[in-house]
Amino acid sequence: MFRIQPRVEGVTKELLELYQHISASTIGHFTDFGCMQGAQPLFRPIRLLGNAVTVRLPHLDSTAIRHALELAQAGDVLVVDMSGDDARACWGEFRAYVAMKKQLAGVIVSGCVTDVSVLNQLQFPVFSKGISALTTRALELEGEVNTPISLFGVSVHPGDLVLGDDDGVFVVKPEEAWDLGVKAMEKQRKEELTRKQYGYDQLLNARLER
Repeated sequence: MFRIQPRVEGVTKELLELYQHISASTIGHFTDFGCMQGAQPLFRPIRLLGNAVTVRLPHLDSTAIRHALELAQAGDVLVVDMSGDDARACWGEFRAYVAMKKQLAGVIVSGCVTDVSVLNQLQFPVFSKGISALTTRALELEGEVNTPISLFGVSVHPGDLVLGDDDGVFVVKPEEAWDLGVKAMEKQRKEELTRKQYGYDQLLNARLER
């Protein structure tokens, strides 16, 4: 049985603008909650920011991802709970093509991904637990879209703000995102002043120019 709920748009344009240059590690200075420990980027550098569309799979059957891709809109992040199956891959080349055509911001999978060579070339942002040649199947059995899920120790609701970069992934509740984002931006502003005060910015720029 499939449970397909309407898309939730919890992330506003203003929140996206606020978080555009915020680092995941800056969020980690203010809270432990929402950090997806164990979610690994498929490549670096990497960056994703968007509105969560959640998917829950019953291990082998990945049909629900197709329903999620149909509902998702530009800027959304697919967040896929594989119900504890960390051996199979539910994401690969052709699902990435669909996501890119719809201009999604990225995907996070609690299990594995496959077709890594092509995914690396596409540079579509992907976070997962690992890589596998063993895949799920489209069996039309059951699954959920836009329901609360849990992966990497984090509870995710449809419409949550998802931020991922080279350092990891954070999920932030929309009602908490503005205050947290303002604090994060202020911290990054002070860090930039510190770099300039001690000449660290010159060291960094010299390295980047090599």
